[in-house]
Amino acid sequence: MSLCLDRRYKKDPNYKMNRYQILIEYVGTSFIGWQIQPKGKSVQKIIQLKISKLLKEKIKLVGSGRTDAGVHAIEQSAHFDTKSKIENLNKFLKSINFFLNPALVSIRKIRKKNLAFHARFSAKERIYKYIIFNRISSPSIEKDRGWHISKKLDLKLMKKGSKKLLGKHDFSTFRASSCNAKSPIRTIKFIKIKKIKDKIEIKFTSQSFLQQQVRSMVGCLKYLAEKKWNLKKFEKVLKSKRRNLCAPPAPPHGLFLEKIIY
Repeated sequence: MSLCLDRRYKKDPNYKMNRYQILIEYVGTSFIGWQIQPKGKSVQKIIQLKISKLLKEKIKLVGSGRTDAGVHAIEQSAHFDTKSKIENLNKFLKSINFFLNPALVSIRKIRKKNLAFHARFSAKERIYKYIIFNRISSPSIEKDRGWHISKKLDLKLMKKGSKKLLGKHDFSTFRASSCNAKSPIRTIKFIKIKKIKDKIEIKFTSQSFLQQQVRSMVGCLKYLAEKKWNLKKFEKVLKSKRRNLCAPPAPPHGLFLEKIIY
């Protein structure tokens, strides 16, 4: 399928690179995560290879941030630079998704951006949501799309605990030992918890998160909601800045990167 590529750069040495933003949806179950690793199948790698093949040019894909193995995305954001100008964006979407859809990856949108835009550094907010199925039977249709917890959770306690996480804190307790962020200080702007029938959705908004921070916070909220901890204990764990006091992180298959705000 012809993409109507403008390749004037071949004749003009001063021709500027073109930057494109793509919004990506993927099921993370079979991937080692977003980021390219020496071994294993990553989301970044498969998209980068397919775009390079389509454009007949080696490109580098830059994401808004990494998602761990098993984590899903509703709208991950990334950008790439190319010497070619893609004249027909709809044809590009159809072509690239033909190759990506079998791997449960979809490019939802593509936008031409100026070179000042950066998928990671231009981001103002990142929104993650975590899904819990709070019922006796485990899900079948939505298998690997949420954490199944059969013990009844106290939603009021969970909401009270979430208020303790709001604002600026040292989140060392919820930080993975492999996290390479320079500072454990983060500001949680918004947390919303709602329940529809037996499905609990917890939504977190911040400019950025530490590695495993969201899953670790959910793990501690779960301990609180099933009354293994009281509020005093929950707050003590937060303030301790000690990773070894954290509850086990929630499994990755319940976590979704929902949106990046610019």
